[in-house]
Amino acid sequence: MGLLGGFKVTIGNMLNLRGGETVTTEYPKEKRPKAERLHGRHVLNRYEDGMEKCIGCELCAGVCPAKCIYVRGQDNDPADPVSPGERFGFVYEINYLRCIHCDLCVEACPTEAITESKLFEFSFTNRDDAIYTKAELVVDDDGMPRRLPWEDWSDFDTVVPHTSAWVRATASSGSAEHVGEVGWSAELGFGVRAPEAGQAAEDAVDDGGVHEHATHETHDDAHAGHQVDEDDGDGDNEGHH
Repeated sequence: MGLLGGFKVTIGNMLNLRGGETVTTEYPKEKRPKAERLHGRHVLNRYEDGMEKCIGCELCAGVCPAKCIYVRGQDNDPADPVSPGERFGFVYEINYLRCIHCDLCVEACPTEAITESKLFEFSFTNRDDAIYTKAELVVDDDGMPRRLPWEDWSDFDTVVPHTSAWVRATASSGSAEHVGEVGWSAELGFGVRAPEAGQAAEDAVDDGGVHEHATHETHDDAHAGHQVDEDDGDGDNEGHH
């Protein structure tokens, strides 16, 4: 096309000489709608009674491929517990200079403590700001993410209601009988989140698919039982498959 040809396209779009819709968004004054399950800045959620969901199990840190999460658990004080469990996350840090927003931490968390908001517009002027501490990650007394000076929350009302969208998806390998059923705990400020629309394709709940899945399970169970019978029947066969 050449240099002049490139300028022609640019000027034509600026003056809308081609007609039709303008493809340029006046960012940051105008923002495009964010995807339902956008992977953004993390939050640590709390139960409706204010208790923290994090139990300091460190599974999120263990599964993180970028090694950006650091967690230290501590025993709860029976007189003033932080979480409903025996332990809580005493130290929780995420280094956003390393984080790749893969969401594996969300998948690994057994208590739905860590989820990702839809905020991705944040930057830092020093390395210390890039390491988010527990005080910055835990939601406030209304269940809302804490807004830090270097974060752009100008579309706060559209970002916040979806801080747990990723965790509210039915696993593709899950039983079709549980599609649409709520299987997560309530959150401070939001209560029990409703299931997402279209969590599974229509053919996923087809009777044929369910029966086929059940058939495979029955076959596996029968095979396992057959092995047990062989082992129990003769002590010499122990360890034989």
